[in-house]
Amino acid sequence: MLGKLNHVAIAVPDIAKAAAVYRDTLGAEVSEQVAQPDHGVTTVFINLPNTKIELLEPYGAGSPIVKFLEKNPDGGMHHLCYEVDDIIAARDKLVADGARVLGSGDPKIGAHGKPVLFLHPKDFCGTLVELEQA
Repeated sequence: MLGKLNHVAIAVPDIAKAAAVYRDTLGAEVSEQVAQPDHGVTTVFINLPNTKIELLEPYGAGSPIVKFLEKNPDGGMHHLCYEVDDIIAARDKLVADGARVLGSGDPKIGAHGKPVLFLHPKDFCGTLVELEQA
């Protein structure tokens, strides 16, 4: 079911500062900031040869990462994103196997313009998992 690792997401309190660390200190290729109001975050992608790092900053008071940053004020690893060939088939199999899909269960369009779903961290070894249509 799982394809390649698409990205590792890191929640940060200051996305410009975090992007500068990756760009200036580590020499990485860093994208522009993009507001994702439907997801309550602003994103920056760090492009690596084998995957991406997604930096997430809260977008608005209702952002789903506000509580994460309250618990982790310096930021930290937020979720892993895996690609799947068929997000609906993957969702249906996971739900049939007892996994919980967050939200309505219907895919939303993610930062890459493709359908995404999030899976409850308690079902995946304490890790929030995002699935993205390949």
